[in-house]
Amino acid sequence: MTASSHRTAQALRARSLKTEASLVRIRGVVDQLAKSGSPITVAAVARQADVSRTFLYEHSEARTIVTEATLKARGLRAQTDQAQHDAVEASWRERALNTEEALKNTNVEVINQRERIAEILGQIAALQGEWTDADVVRITTANVALQREIRTLTAERDRLTKRLAAARDNARFADKRIAALEAQLAEQISGVPS
Repeated sequence: MTASSHRTAQALRARSLKTEASLVRIRGVVDQLAKSGSPITVAAVARQADVSRTFLYEHSEARTIVTEATLKARGLRAQTDQAQHDAVEASWRERALNTEEALKNTNVEVINQRERIAEILGQIAALQGEWTDADVVRITTANVALQREIRTLTAERDRLTKRLAAARDNARFADKRIAALEAQLAEQISGVPS
């Protein structure tokens, strides 16, 4: 074996090892993307596996790995999409049934409220029918008198509140004045020799 053929064999072996290492990285990246649910694209695989896109397109085994993973991911996505669609559909169906039940209950409540309103309107009409003009005048006069009395009592309360505040101020002033006089008296008593 000549030196040239020996170098060629070494170069081929190195290239083969590099290719195998690239394929291992590609499989790892494809598995990682599949597990995370990220889209499996040539660009993503090439970037994360640290290989060129050309390698992925030209090397048949690398191309097969990416293609199979892409097809498998699409199948899983289709199943996941169908499951999500079914879940959403079931949720909407449940909401529709709940809404229908709530609508029935609301209709019953509306009917009950209308009956109650009719009863109350009947009672009001009955009460209005029993009042004579003299009753209306008497009640209106009493109402005016009560309003006048309220105004008078409110004014009296305000006046008394002001007088109470003034009395409290006077009491506080008197307390201070008494305390000052007591202090003066105590000084005078203590200042006088016994």
